Amino acid sequence: MTPLLPRIDRPQDLHGLDEDQLQQVAQEVREHIIDTVGEIGGHFGANLGTCEIAVALHSLLDSPRDKILWDVGHQAYPHKVLTGRRDQLPTIRQYEGLAPFCAIHESEHDVMGAGHASTSIGYAVGLKEGMRLKGDVDAGKVVAVIGDGAMTGGVAFEAISQAGGLGTPFVVVLNDNGMSISPNVGALSRSFDRVRLNPKLWHAREGVEHRLTELPGGIGAAIERLGPQLKESIKSFWAPGLFWEELDWAYTGVIDGHDVRALRRALRAALDARRPVVVHVATVKGKGFAAAEEGGLEGMEKWHAAKPGSIANRVPTKAKPASPDAPPKPPQYTQVFGDAMVREVRRDRRVVGITAAMNSGTGLNILQKAEPEHYFDVGIAEQQAVLFASGLALEGLKPVCAIYSTFLQRGFDQIVHDVCLQELDVLFAMDRAGLVGDDGPTHHGVFDIAYLRPLPNIVLAAPRDEAMLEHLLRTGLEHAGPFALRYPRGEALGTPLPSADGSGVRTIEVGTGEVLRTGSRVALVGYGSGVAKALEAADLLAEHGIEATVADARFAKPLDLPLLQMLAADHELLVTVEEGVLPGGFGSGVLEELHGSGANVGGLLRVGLPDRFVTHGKPALLHAEVGFTGRAIAQRVEAALTAGRGALAGA
Repeated sequence: MTPLLPRIDRPQDLHGLDEDQLQQVAQEVREHIIDTVGEIGGHFGANLGTCEIAVALHSLLDSPRDKILWDVGHQAYPHKVLTGRRDQLPTIRQYEGLAPFCAIHESEHDVMGAGHASTSIGYAVGLKEGMRLKGDVDAGKVVAVIGDGAMTGGVAFEAISQAGGLGTPFVVVLNDNGMSISPNVGALSRSFDRVRLNPKLWHAREGVEHRLTELPGGIGAAIERLGPQLKESIKSFWAPGLFWEELDWAYTGVIDGHDVRALRRALRAALDARRPVVVHVATVKGKGFAAAEEGGLEGMEKWHAAKPGSIANRVPTKAKPASPDAPPKPPQYTQVFGDAMVREVRRDRRVVGITAAMNSGTGLNILQKAEPEHYFDVGIAEQQAVLFASGLALEGLKPVCAIYSTFLQRGFDQIVHDVCLQELDVLFAMDRAGLVGDDGPTHHGVFDIAYLRPLPNIVLAAPRDEAMLEHLLRTGLEHAGPFALRYPRGEALGTPLPSADGSGVRTIEVGTGEVLRTGSRVALVGYGSGVAKALEAADLLAEHGIEATVADARFAKPLDLPLLQMLAADHELLVTVEEGVLPGGFGSGVLEELHGSGANVGGLLRVGLPDRFVTHGKPALLHAEVGFTGRAIAQRVEAALTAGRGALAGA
């Protein structure tokens, strides 16, 4: 067949194609994604499952006048391919390339930008009601595409309730593949499974209704007189769409999400309904890529994202064996945390691990396998994770909420109102703290120091290496009250761990720092990953005859005031180094604490991340862009000492 995809430069180019040609385009989009993402890496499985959905929607709608909203956006690569970015796909998630998710600055066809799940329906209600308020009778149509994993998020339910009450006319495409990143959990997921595995349930329900009315001895006639009450009772047992219909939505499904003809027929009817409609679509995550499609849940989870060079000729490449002479790589921080959690559970049976649909991402899959009774997954519901942890803490347990820094933002009110106010023993383990790289500004964990530091009763800690991570985890579990522990993504530093069985793990006195290197003139105080940058800067300064003191703060709250006072008094310049935003961050806390104590502060230089959203790209590139490198820090220190200034300097 003659390739069609090279002719699709905008969505309207699909409008003149017949349904067989549209099916062909969907397959060509899939092959383009396999070839491209297999080489450069990126979100993979979910995108392969939405090729026909994207083609069907754009063949019926007139984007950007009509609005298509892709929840999360890691299933929107087909949408990007069809909206003028086909040839740019090889740059996706690369520095200065296409954004990893939808981004309103990138294309007029990206109506909303979001990297956190469950938000598309809320956006859609606002868009459509905004059109109505403007009195635009010819306003465009609105469609939100949301996965069944994202439907475990509470904000999706809030939007569904509002739309049903208002009668807002738009369409939700529920893309049901049984997966988010990890297998879905919870009662709603089981309900979707039941429907997906037996899409003829509603036929069975109709048969039961009919046969009941035919029962002899007057029973059938009596049942028929019950009318609507009987049918509602039967629907409550049989009907897959009852949840939606009870909230004044129309439900249609289950539609084969890989059949363009069936999708177009269902979508056309839904778009014409002039009321809220959900089109329930069954798809396969990893469709068309055998390793994902035929690998069951494990295969789909493994291929949620593809690593660079992991696919060639549309099949997985074989990993190159490690050289026997190559030194072993340091462990990932996530792995260190996961292993430590198993030891802590076995040491203290009150310890429990909680994740919000990110078990392998947080390392709690290790705990799930080793101690399943001490592991809980609440789904994409960070607020519930914190509330659940609060309930466990009230019963005397020691819950650990393992949630990425960026996702913990979603549970902020619960942290304030339910944990800190009541001084509950909840430990927040925040993976991906700092600039995480290719996923970009939606996923950078750069705000947690600033948003947690103002809260009463909470302790903030960060390890400089993997050994300190184990010590601080133990410290947090032994501490009475809220405790937040942040650590970065990726490889640790190669520092020897305390012991294989955990016997060498110790608690750290809360609010105490540690001097790692003694010098004069300048003191560098690092927090978390900032310690390594401070040590790197100190080495470079030494080459220029400046011997710097380096300290590990270990805690951003409470701060080690005696240590800070001593460093400020004994050095011309005090430098704070943190991988978080400067406004309200660790350096701000040091400044506030020293000034509040009346300490004599000569010069104070704060090094951290700027007051803006940082783009996507490899962490090393991003660190260079924002000046979070040892060399950049050393240059700023030298400039400050040369100028002899005694004023506050920002980064």
